[in-house]
Amino acid sequence: MHVALLAPISWRTPPRHYGPWEEVVSLLAEGLVARGVEVTLFATGDSETAARLEAVCPRPYSEEPSLDPKVWESLHIAHCFEQADDFDLIHNHFDFLPLTYCGATTTPVVTTIHGFSSERILPVYQRYNGRTHYVAISDADRHPSLTYAATIHHGIDLARFTLRSEPGDYLLSFGRIHPDKGTADAIRIARGAGLPLVIAGPIHDRAYYEAEVAPQVDGTQVRYVGSVGPAARDRLLGEARCLLHPIHFAEPFGLSVVEAGACGTPVIAYPKGALPESVAEGVSGFLVADEAQAVAAVGRVGELDRAACRRHVEAHFSVERMVGDYLALYERLIRLAAREDHRPWGSYYVYADRPDHKVKRIIVLPGKRLSLQLHHHRQEHWLVVAGHGIVTRDDEQIEVGPGEAVDLPREARHRVENPGDEPLVFIEVQLGDYFGEDDIVRFEDDFGRAGTTTPDGR
Repeated sequence: MHVALLAPISWRTPPRHYGPWEEVVSLLAEGLVARGVEVTLFATGDSETAARLEAVCPRPYSEEPSLDPKVWESLHIAHCFEQADDFDLIHNHFDFLPLTYCGATTTPVVTTIHGFSSERILPVYQRYNGRTHYVAISDADRHPSLTYAATIHHGIDLARFTLRSEPGDYLLSFGRIHPDKGTADAIRIARGAGLPLVIAGPIHDRAYYEAEVAPQVDGTQVRYVGSVGPAARDRLLGEARCLLHPIHFAEPFGLSVVEAGACGTPVIAYPKGALPESVAEGVSGFLVADEAQAVAAVGRVGELDRAACRRHVEAHFSVERMVGDYLALYERLIRLAAREDHRPWGSYYVYADRPDHKVKRIIVLPGKRLSLQLHHHRQEHWLVVAGHGIVTRDDEQIEVGPGEAVDLPREARHRVENPGDEPLVFIEVQLGDYFGEDDIVRFEDDFGRAGTTTPDGR
């Protein structure tokens, strides 16, 4: 198996300090290599990996202002997809832009959705729904309009985090400084609890930092230590009495939450997004409704067993579990792709081929249509599972959408077209006594096949 991992290039892989997406890609790459998988990592030129490194962007553009992000992102993504035929599978961690390349290759593409920065990017995911395989990083982050191949929680390298049974006397806010992360809330909670607060992380909202955070930083009760690397991260997380995580958005996952637990440090958080999936109430922390409850919870963290916090993370969020989950998904999708047949109008997959019936999953690409045809020896039943189409049945034009079905009797002239901007996916059940390709009479065809038959039966 040869897998391409497409990493972001905002930061190095692995990151020197901040870069959660790059951190996950690095852990996955090294874990796959350790299991004997051939891996090509597409990342910045200064990245470090045991995999084969392919790079066109020399350094992270967030660290090098002279690099235009759009220019280097375009070159970076193209560099990967221009080699698509060399891989058994491409795993995209670069958000929505690479999805627009999926139509240019038959190599399976897996896209881990690390969260939706805005509803404005959703149309891209919706358009390529069914043409790439989506992975959610939490059940909470699954969008109802998309189809997912799996939910795979992030994993961390537990060897990088030290369990400390005796914490220090400070509370910790760890992550990017932004209203979403509730940095100012953490300051108020710490003051309410009468304990000092350490803040670590990059400033992602300068105005918010200057107005809400900086005026409270006094170097004693509230300290800001900047964005820290792995060694300082381990120490800060491990020596904290607890991690304050009063987020104001539906966080897709939250690596710092499980990293804190790996150090034995409980988490106090608002139950938004994936937090109920990553924090075990009363075991690895407390989920609270507001600042008053958070202050009260700080007084209870001594009741929690720090070794139990670590065990919770070991059981659910190890890098070994994450790598194993992805490897199982890769193997399943590669087997699926080997049995798929790709055509100019889309693709199909045969689920069952028996003497009295045949079942297919058919995908019709946007703007494409199948030939106008009939069958003498079989009838068909089409059930739409995604997208919208127009079915021709003799003189009828039938609009169909998810959950709707059409029956096609023997001898009926029929075709389906996809006038929309997202793939049309439907299940076809054939019933009859003969399913050979010569039981096709083709009247019209957009691909020059009128009067011919092809193995796809379309």
